[in-house]
Amino acid sequence: MSADRLTNFRPTRRHLMGLSTAVALAICSRAARADSDTDRATAFMTQMVAELIAVVNGSSDTSGKAVALQKIIDKDVDVNGIARFCLGRFWRQASPDEQKQYIELFHKVLLKNITGKVGDYSGVDISIQKTFTRDDGIVVSTSVLRPNNAPAKVDWLMTVESGHPLVIDVIAEGTSLRLTQRNDYSAFLTRNNNSVTALLDALKQQANG
Repeated sequence: MSADRLTNFRPTRRHLMGLSTAVALAICSRAARADSDTDRATAFMTQMVAELIAVVNGSSDTSGKAVALQKIIDKDVDVNGIARFCLGRFWRQASPDEQKQYIELFHKVLLKNITGKVGDYSGVDISIQKTFTRDDGIVVSTSVLRPNNAPAKVDWLMTVESGHPLVIDVIAEGTSLRLTQRNDYSAFLTRNNNSVTALLDALKQQANG
């Protein structure tokens, strides 16, 4: 279309109807993908919850439960992505070797913290309440019931970008665990001259302590 024709162009009813149809189709397509993603996230969480309950309420000893929990975490949690998020801007400052060490240590500390408390969750029940999308992923909201404790609201933030849903954060009673961890790391690094080596040394103590 020439400049003159473009300047004098007036959309006809046919043009407007075609544009409206295209917009409607795009909106419906996005809505369908969103519905598909939320359905996938709900199904994923339903399966994960069943596996978690089976482990913590099972008859295995503590070490057996820890091994089973580790398999679930490795399969269903984006540990590497969470680790990078928690290190924040310091990830780019770390050398490739420091990044590698940090990822390995973060994984060990996370597993130790979770599996070390497996005995505290005997008799737990988790029920799914709702699933919804937000800018940074899909949230599956759950209610966690433990004997002699009030119900706790726990939201599981996940991504479905890879085609397989993965947990990227846990929000317990409104508190983001990965954001809390990032703030803790940032405060530690500020106190230690922004030294990633100092953080690695602290993580080694946690992992081996």
